[in-house]
Amino acid sequence: MVHFEPKDEPDIAPDIAPDISPAVGGATGAPAKRRGKLATVSYLPGAQSPAADDSGAEGADGAVQTGDASDGGAADGGAAETEAETEHAEQVLLQRLRARSLSISEARGVLVGLDLPESEIEEIVERFIRLDYLDEAKLAEQIVYSQHERKGLGRSGVQAEMRRRGLDKELIADTIDAMPDDETERAIEVAIKRVQQLGRLDDRTIDRRLNAFLMRKGYPSSVVREAVQAALDSRNGGGDSSGVRFR
Repeated sequence: MVHFEPKDEPDIAPDIAPDISPAVGGATGAPAKRRGKLATVSYLPGAQSPAADDSGAEGADGAVQTGDASDGGAADGGAAETEAETEHAEQVLLQRLRARSLSISEARGVLVGLDLPESEIEEIVERFIRLDYLDEAKLAEQIVYSQHERKGLGRSGVQAEMRRRGLDKELIADTIDAMPDDETERAIEVAIKRVQQLGRLDDRTIDRRLNAFLMRKGYPSSVVREAVQAALDSRNGGGDSSGVRFR
């Protein structure tokens, strides 16, 4: 049998060499040659170059962009957004406080309406308490003045208003106990002032209307009966109203 010694593969002449395009993932996986040089490797969009470090992608200026910088930027942006939301919430609450005093419960209600986290709401409320922007003791005094002194409400009426405003139960009890013990005199004063507005109505109608009026203001029934009688006496020119105080 004749044996042939294999010879080196003859070089392909440049003028007859086929134009071999670089193949990605070809059938044989053999590197393609073009004019004796390795074919240029191109990467699919979004693919990462092996030359880039695992910690980041190479930027256009050749610097490696790591993920830490972007994460830090996002964190800074989130902190700035949270701070802006807090400042906005405080401004809204201050505007409400300029209009009238608020209880702590009412202040929380304002902040809850701004969709703030519970922890942030409590921080703002505590800060406003420290700054004396929220003072329930002063608010209780204001309610006594406006409801009892000006509008003529009795103790139970003042107490109902404090509960409606969400004041602390112990504070309400202490404030009501500290109110002047002159409810009967105050009811008589209110009844006499009211009877002057009822014109020429008969005594029976006046009695009914005065009873309903004083009961709505929170006076107990015993005080109402005494005040109505005093008002009717003053209207008819009878009775002694010297004990009634006027402001």
